[in-house]
Amino acid sequence: MIELLKDLIRIKSDDIEGANKALLYCKSWLEERDIAPVLYEHNAKFMLFAEIGSGDDCIVWNGHVDVVPGNPEQFIPYIEGDLLYGRGSADMKAGVAAMMQAFYELSLVPHRLKKKVQLHIVTDEETSGDTSKFLVDQGFHGDFVICGEPTQLHIGLQAKGIVQLDIVLKGKSSHGSRPWEGINAIEQAFAFDQEMRKLSFLSARNTFYDYPSLNLAKIHAGERFNVVPDKCIISYDIRFVPGQQADNIIKEIKHAASSHFPDSNVIIHSIAPAVTTEENNEYVKKIQQITSILTERPTKLFGQHGSADTRFYAETGAGAIEFGPSGADWHGEKEYVLISAVQQFKQILISFILE
Repeated sequence: MIELLKDLIRIKSDDIEGANKALLYCKSWLEERDIAPVLYEHNAKFMLFAEIGSGDDCIVWNGHVDVVPGNPEQFIPYIEGDLLYGRGSADMKAGVAAMMQAFYELSLVPHRLKKKVQLHIVTDEETSGDTSKFLVDQGFHGDFVICGEPTQLHIGLQAKGIVQLDIVLKGKSSHGSRPWEGINAIEQAFAFDQEMRKLSFLSARNTFYDYPSLNLAKIHAGERFNVVPDKCIISYDIRFVPGQQADNIIKEIKHAASSHFPDSNVIIHSIAPAVTTEENNEYVKKIQQITSILTERPTKLFGQHGSADTRFYAETGAGAIEFGPSGADWHGEKEYVLISAVQQFKQILISFILE
């Protein structure tokens, strides 16, 4: 399993071509072990589906082999003690390797499988998530989904939803030496941002989150020093708390824009629902119990501020969690995963299915 992980790290999968290459490696690895995965393609991106077992219940293991860009040396794995370094070691080729190994070991005992287990490996979680969405749209979503993201072997029970939008503010041009004759759209944008931060949706909270997050991500305006800009576009990335509704948030923003800046326009780019898996979900309680026993410490439930491919499965009503081995500095220069945690994660997955 650790050799599999090292082989995956060596594949520079920080673009579609590399991610597809890594996925084909996973396909060959499974085929060599008498598992027959199905390869799908969508918008030139590959994804893999495999299934073992039978029964009314269906458990999905989801993992991605794409990584964020890294330096060439980060694609050369190396080990120091219990730490395995390399780009994607934690996020999330360790999760993929453990899932593949667990899937193979379970395939050797078909008589013990009382439920279906599906393995989904995808190639674009770090960008759009189109490949996981494609699999879900084909009907592959199960009753419970584990996305093997690095969580220190604790359970990411919920995740914030997403609203990404532009606000287009309009002003009036004039010569830069006579700004009083114009209306500066950049200054309009500054004023709108102050109104935005007063809106009531930003005060929402629940058990796992104290507030939503609001990121002023981009601003585009102005072409010349000597011209008062007549247009400014500001872009926000909003992560809302489970329990909130994206439509209500957008309605409040549009009302603020039209009330204070009548000539403004709101353009919606992306909406994704929050993941709202409940603490009393039977699968959550089971995996929490197994993990606590194997790790010999309490397993915490927490909420993710970011989002993963769990969001696509959660839309179907399936329980979905982020749960994976321990590591650190993913997306950083010294990304690593704990080898012992990868081994524990594999054993937890197997026990979760068999017990």
